[in-house]
Amino acid sequence: MKLPLLEEIEDAQRIVYRYMQATPQYSWPLLNERLATEAWVKHENHSPVGAFKLRGALVYMEWLRDAGPPATEVVAATRGNHGQGVAMAAKLMGLKAVIVVPHGNSVEKNRAMRAQGAELIEHGQDFQEALEYARTVAADRGITMVDSFHERLVMGTAGYALEFFRSAPAMERVYVPIGLGSSICGVSAARNALGLKTEIVGVVSAASPSYALSFAEKKVVEAPSSTRIADGLACRVPNARAMEAIWENVARIVEVTDEDVAEAMRIYYEDTHNVAEGAGAAALAGALKEQQHGGRIGIVLTGGNVDRSVYESVLAGSF
Repeated sequence: MKLPLLEEIEDAQRIVYRYMQATPQYSWPLLNERLATEAWVKHENHSPVGAFKLRGALVYMEWLRDAGPPATEVVAATRGNHGQGVAMAAKLMGLKAVIVVPHGNSVEKNRAMRAQGAELIEHGQDFQEALEYARTVAADRGITMVDSFHERLVMGTAGYALEFFRSAPAMERVYVPIGLGSSICGVSAARNALGLKTEIVGVVSAASPSYALSFAEKKVVEAPSSTRIADGLACRVPNARAMEAIWENVARIVEVTDEDVAEAMRIYYEDTHNVAEGAGAAALAGALKEQQHGGRIGIVLTGGNVDRSVYESVLAGSF
C-alpha cells in the first residue's frame, strides 16, 4: 500500500488536535536500568479513550462526513480499542455507532463502548468472526463499515509517530505492537516522511503468530490465535495491504509469549506506575526479549485498557 506523506499526516494531526492533545513521551530511569539502554516510551495510553485508536477514528469519521452522501450510522468490529475510538469519534460527529465484539470480550471495554453511546452486538468466537458479522450488519442495514485497517486510520495513527520522532531524541530503533497493522504502518509512514533511518521492529503474540508467519513467508498466512492476555493482538487473518507495507518497511518481527507480556505489564507498573493492557505492553516485552544493549530505543505503549480482574492477576503474578 502507499503510505501517507508528511502533508497528509500533518493534515490528519490538525483534525485530531481539535479533539485531543498530543500524548507525552518519557524516558524512565528505572526502565532504562532494566533495559541497559536509554529508552523513550510513547504514551498512547494517555489518550481520551486510553489507546491510540481514537486518532484514526477521528480522521476517518471526518473524511466520511465530508466525502459524500451524509452517513448517519457506522459499524465496526473490535476487541475493544478500535471500537472505543469509533464510538467516541461517531458521537463527536453526530453519528450512531454499532460495534460488534466476539463473545467473551473484555467486560470493561464493552462498558466503555456503551458509555460512548454505541450499540453493542456480541457475535462469534474470535475477532475474525466478529469482523465477518459486522460486514453482514453493514450490508443488511445499508450502513458504512469502518474496517480496522484503512488508509485514513493509518493517517491518524501516523500522527502519534510524528509526535514521537519530533519530540524524542533520535532513536536507533522503535518497537511497535502489531494487531491488524495500522499502528506499525503509521510509524513507518512517519519515519519515511521525516527521512529517518530508525529501524522499525514489529512485536506480535507468539500465541497469535499470523503476522510473524506472513512476514517470514512473504505471503499472507492465516493462523489460529490463542493469546489469553494480548487481545488487541489476536488476529487470525492478516490484512494484505498492511502486510505490503510491513514487508517493505519493517526490519523484523519479534514474537513474545503471554508470560512475557504479563511481565512487561508488571514492569510498566513497577518502573513507571503506568497501566498497560496486554497489547499495550507487547512492545516493551519485545524490547526486553531482544535486549540489544546500546543505542537509544523507542517503545510504543499503545493502550492501557485492561480489566481490573485481569490486571489484579497480572500484578499478583498469578496470570
